[in-house]
Amino acid sequence: MCSGGFAKCLGISLLPLAIVCVLCNILLFFPDGKIVESEHISKQVWYFGGILGSGVLMIFPALVFLGLKNNDCCGCCGNESCGRRFAMLSSILFAAVGVLGAGYSVIVSAVAINQGPLCLFNSTSNGTIWGYPFSDGDYLSNKSLWNNCQEPKNVVHWNLALFAVLLAMGLIQIALCAVQVVNGLLGALCGDCCGCCGGPPYNDAGFQV
Repeated sequence: MCSGGFAKCLGISLLPLAIVCVLCNILLFFPDGKIVESEHISKQVWYFGGILGSGVLMIFPALVFLGLKNNDCCGCCGNESCGRRFAMLSSILFAAVGVLGAGYSVIVSAVAINQGPLCLFNSTSNGTIWGYPFSDGDYLSNKSLWNNCQEPKNVVHWNLALFAVLLAMGLIQIALCAVQVVNGLLGALCGDCCGCCGGPPYNDAGFQV
């Protein structure tokens, strides 16, 4: 597969992942599918790791990777090769942007999972206490602690599931962007077409010239 075609496959893979991350971040604003007051939403949700990091910042490299297919096997061994090699080289910069965005989402998600959600964990005659009742991920191995969160209902399950999805999607995005870094280097050094690394050129009919 030519480097441009492979980049297109990576771009196609990144787009649905970015959409999933944006949706997960949006759902985190509605614990258990219900509307709650903004001050009762975990602070990591407001960092927009899924919307900005794995979402918006991932759209740019995905679109660039998709556009690289247009450079495939067209004058790759002629004078136009320099432009195509430069396009593959520039894709590395966009891949780096994708790694940074996804890395940001992964860090936010990991911190959120370790800290646990913001919730009502104590109610007294003097009022209610909202805070983070868990620390250092102690609730992950002890589900009985989840009952300490009284409101919002099922907030522990909700946050844990969605942040876990964001974490997994972010790691996959980092891996795909890292692959494009290697692919971009190969495309820039060897040319965009499979037969350009010292191989003979081919005409439009596919015959060697």
